Amino acid sequence: MSDFKIFDIAGSGMSAQNQRMNLIASNIANADAISSSEGGVYKSRHAVFKTVFDQAGSQLGRGSVAAGVNMAGVVESKAPVFPEYAPHHPLANDDGYIFRSNVNAVEEMANMISASRSFQNNVEVIKSSQRMMMSLINLGK
Repeated sequence: MSDFKIFDIAGSGMSAQNQRMNLIASNIANADAISSSEGGVYKSRHAVFKTVFDQAGSQLGRGSVAAGVNMAGVVESKAPVFPEYAPHHPLANDDGYIFRSNVNAVEEMANMISASRSFQNNVEVIKSSQRMMMSLINLGK
């Protein structure tokens, strides 16, 4: 395994958390979305991650070696949307209801903090690896 593989692994983690933060930002931006139908209103979306394995490691007899993380996809929340009786609203349906998004802003902010900290942890891994490599180089001087 390359000595620089740690940078690839941490970089993939940073990329995954960046994509997660973009989804969270989209959720927060659409938290107040309304629609005249239950199916037309914005629903909270969440990232699904998968571990990427190093195929070269398994071919060399080392077994499956984790080599990073990727975003496997996006899932839409199954939480119910919120109907609200507002007969005079321009988007009200025939029964007088509008539907509000199922985005929970407090939960999304907690997710944003979690994603931000995970991103920062990967930055610290890269910084620490860089310092260790520089110390190793300086040993030879």
